[in-house]
Amino acid sequence: MLLGLQLLQILVPILPGEPIEFLAGMCYGTFWGMLIIFLGAFLSSFIIFFCVRKFGKDFINTFLDEDKITKIENSKWLSKPEKIELFFFIVFLIPGTPKDLFVYIAGLLPIRASRFFLISTFCRFPSVISSTFAGSNLVDGNWKLSIIAYIITFAVSGIGLFIYNKIKLHHGQKEMNEH
Repeated sequence: MLLGLQLLQILVPILPGEPIEFLAGMCYGTFWGMLIIFLGAFLSSFIIFFCVRKFGKDFINTFLDEDKITKIENSKWLSKPEKIELFFFIVFLIPGTPKDLFVYIAGLLPIRASRFFLISTFCRFPSVISSTFAGSNLVDGNWKLSIIAYIITFAVSGIGLFIYNKIKLHHGQKEMNEH
């Protein structure tokens, strides 16, 4: 049931992932909860990636504006696989970024499926480990450790989002200057 919730959470990207990760930690502990979340992330990324490759933009128009999709597809910065991998690595590594929407976009970009699946699954580690750790510790009665885990995650997320926005702003200005 938890795996189904994790699949649903990524397939419907407006649902937040942290509560499900927290629940995984509560139900199965940090390690096993993390493995269930990783399995769900891999399976849902696999389904979405290949559906987008097969059906194209029509498959993702429900979640993203067509103009934004076109802008991303035509981005010079996201036209090279190495840059795409770096971009996804950063986005998936930083807790709090809109990872699940980027799973839909990946199928439109020139990135190898195997590389994307590795990145989209395992770069979620900081977010997943903090949430499953917090959930596991709350069940064990260590609510202080749960709070500390989330304070650290929020601090890292804030710093990460600041860096992400700086990179995004820098590359957006760079592309505008090239046109």
